[in-house]
Amino acid sequence: MKIFDSKSSKKINFDPLKEGKVSLYVCGMTVYDSCHIGHLRTFLSFDFIVKSFKALNYDIHYVRNITDVDDKIIAKAKLEKTSPSVISERYIEEMHDDFLSMAMQSPDKEPKVTEHMESIISFIEDLISKKFAYSTKNGDVFFNVESFDKYGELSNRKLKEMISGSRIEVDDSKKNPADFALWKNSSDEYSWESPWGEGRPGWHIECSAMSRDYLGKNFDIHGGGLDLKFPHHENENAQSKCNHDGLFANYWLHTGPLTIDEEKMSKSLGNFITIKDILKKYHPEVIRFYLFSTHYRNPLNFSFGGLDESKKILDKFYDALRKVDTSNVKNVSLAEGVIQSLKDDFNSPKLISFLHKTLDKLNKSLIKNKKESQSMANILISSGEVMGLFQSKPEEYFKFISSEELISEKEIEDLIAQRNLARTEKDFSKSDKIRDDLKAKGISLEDLGDKTSWKRVNLEE
Repeated sequence: MKIFDSKSSKKINFDPLKEGKVSLYVCGMTVYDSCHIGHLRTFLSFDFIVKSFKALNYDIHYVRNITDVDDKIIAKAKLEKTSPSVISERYIEEMHDDFLSMAMQSPDKEPKVTEHMESIISFIEDLISKKFAYSTKNGDVFFNVESFDKYGELSNRKLKEMISGSRIEVDDSKKNPADFALWKNSSDEYSWESPWGEGRPGWHIECSAMSRDYLGKNFDIHGGGLDLKFPHHENENAQSKCNHDGLFANYWLHTGPLTIDEEKMSKSLGNFITIKDILKKYHPEVIRFYLFSTHYRNPLNFSFGGLDESKKILDKFYDALRKVDTSNVKNVSLAEGVIQSLKDDFNSPKLISFLHKTLDKLNKSLIKNKKESQSMANILISSGEVMGLFQSKPEEYFKFISSEELISEKEIEDLIAQRNLARTEKDFSKSDKIRDDLKAKGISLEDLGDKTSWKRVNLEE
């Protein structure tokens, strides 16, 4: 099995610390606002990676943290005249609802920063005692980047180049402009007692402490969005290796950015689309199919046109599946094409290509050999499961209603009943009008003997 290691920038063999077991830490949400589809792209990618490991018979321990201590959370709490914990709990609940709606599996552990202050403070104390960090007169603690001679190894940057850049804030209390905060002095309501006075942790230290708490000093894979590679992951790597005698994550996985109009989707730019908004219009599997059509490492420019095209393609799969008795579907062993796709750095486009070939075989079997069609349906559904595809009943998939659609399932069924009555009474003018009216509203009818089925389609189809 090969994975792309961001540190070496190469696709290399994956050799876990323990045979048949994988330890994975992924940087999670900072909970001060709703999750957008840029976040979804990252966490859905790791959902696929975790499912892939499981499909390949690895026992995986998946940890994804929650950052519930942050200046943005505090700022929002002040704006709303409430406590930071109220803000964080609100968005944690919303995040869980979003991820559940997308049929994402929960991590084995989901630690919060507020529940790990003792561990974080202990970690900082260790760094100070080992001369890798220092405290200042005003109660701040900084990591000394010059104490780690490999600083910059993850992002392939040189310290001198970082310092010469204008992005680093000037702070006279630092020994080096590139030194970063481990503990920040603060006396507001969201602060904790420490050996250096009241304050709260810097962003980077939290993940070093929590990954050690749940996975140990040395674990297999650390992951997150590409935007975290520097400075967050670079700083994590430095402070952890200094504290662990050179040990930390053996591999690094980073997901490519999701852009909109070629700009990074972000809350600060105000160009984001929330998960709950996108779910009002598209079935979760359509969203999955769209995002997985691009390899997790590659950038993806979001478009509604791309989602609409994905729906048309997924409709074809479900059109074929609804011609088979899916109540008799059985799990089958993964085909070699699926296994090779997963082993090739979780290559979802390659897997989708295999699914298309299987669909072609299913459609041919429906014409020539219906006995074989059940077998092909079994392969298709089992192969799609690792990406969370084909897990709905075809009838349920086609009856998915967008909040933008004005006609309900009950209204559709009532009109079909009226149409069937008109056909029985040979009032074909009325039955044709009902069919045309439904078509104008994006409802396609299909008569199979005395039974009429329906599905929602794009109006231009």
